[in-house]
Amino acid sequence: MSLAERLFRVKPTEQIVAEGGHGEGGELRRTMSLWQLTLFSVGATLGTGIFVILGQAVPKAGPAVVLAFVLAAVTALFSALSYAELAGTIPVSGSSYSYAYATLGELVAWICGWCLMLEYAVSVAAVSVGWGEYLNSFLHGLFGWTLPAAITHSPGDQGGVVNVTAVLIVVLCTWLLLRGSSESATANAVFVLIKVAVLAFFCVLAFTAFRGGNFAPFAPLGAAGITAAASQVFFSYIGFDAASTAGEEARNPKRDLPLAIIFSLVIVTVIYVLVAVAAIGALPWTDFDAERTEASLSYVVNLATSATWPGLVVAFGAVVAIASVVLTVIYGQTRILFAMSRDGLIPRVFQKVNARRQVPIANTLIVALFISVLAGLVPLGQLAEATSIGTLFAFAIVNVGVLVLRYRSPSLPRTFRTPLFPATPVLGTVFCVIVMAGLAGVTWLAFGLWMLAGLVCYFLYGYRHSRLNTEVPR
Repeated sequence: MSLAERLFRVKPTEQIVAEGGHGEGGELRRTMSLWQLTLFSVGATLGTGIFVILGQAVPKAGPAVVLAFVLAAVTALFSALSYAELAGTIPVSGSSYSYAYATLGELVAWICGWCLMLEYAVSVAAVSVGWGEYLNSFLHGLFGWTLPAAITHSPGDQGGVVNVTAVLIVVLCTWLLLRGSSESATANAVFVLIKVAVLAFFCVLAFTAFRGGNFAPFAPLGAAGITAAASQVFFSYIGFDAASTAGEEARNPKRDLPLAIIFSLVIVTVIYVLVAVAAIGALPWTDFDAERTEASLSYVVNLATSATWPGLVVAFGAVVAIASVVLTVIYGQTRILFAMSRDGLIPRVFQKVNARRQVPIANTLIVALFISVLAGLVPLGQLAEATSIGTLFAFAIVNVGVLVLRYRSPSLPRTFRTPLFPATPVLGTVFCVIVMAGLAGVTWLAFGLWMLAGLVCYFLYGYRHSRLNTEVPR
């Protein structure tokens, strides 16, 4: 086979599915129900975004920020429907990495997996860094004191030495993951229910101060403001793909994975719209303080009630929200690496499964250590912002993968079919490209450097150890 044929050789769908759940030394345990899968996806999506993004988006769109959330949801829906089809057809842990391997070939699959490392590992490190800030906000409101900057900020930040709080939340979530997938799913369900309850609490109090006049004029900055805000809040929807990484631990993956992806996107959209309506109704959009975006919901509810304790409850919700995101995203990262290791593209240690716990313990510990170092010691800067472009790139690949697999294997059993085919995956790809094109040049530069490093790793290790390529006579 030529080099090009090796690089773009696809892995048969039947082989990918048959290998599902199998690792070195043991197998993953199928314990997750539809309910747990849905909450896993909600847990990864419903994070700090809604707690901070509203304060940044309202000045761009005014009351029409409500439409911006809907527009962003529609944009995400195209990709979510493509994810749902491939998750029901190829229900394995690799998520979009495995989908690309079955449709576009090994090199594209590697690039997709490398993008997912950027999305998952680096983004969760960045989220963990913010946990200490929200924890301090909660502690200050409750006790009147905060943790010192030396242990809540990374080196390079003012007063920062080691971000111990970021490492702490990673360690706590890792401990939960090592106990087993069922235990992790239960803990995540509790986290999600708490943060949904806190957001419901916010809506109830904000609606007590609701004034319909705050919505006039509805779109003071016009369509341009709505689209600008939609581009910003779109990243609050990233995470719905987390359910697809549990494909080998779901009880009925072919049925439940597509439903979990769609259900989670609907749930998150409803919550975002309700929170936006409640916030604008309680506070005129011109009064949103651009300097207080990190605590925008606390700010709104405190003004609405003329008290400080409601803001404290919202700050607690933000602390729980970050914990849920860290837990689910670390889980997703380990399962993607598990699939890549099984294919020979990364070292075998990532596919080793503990026979008693039925989880990839070494994989989880390595990922946790890597994330802890990033969160505790490394100023992430523009690399953290590049996670958005890596995610959009993976989304685009999934949309293209649906088109390719429908063409190549039209009779393949599918438990869910993307509606309005081929318009839906085509629009999903187009929207991803449009949002990517609007990102800053420095973000593209960081992404390019990350991709270059990934290609070097592939040709130094992945290409030489790939199970597909080592099966080909040399």
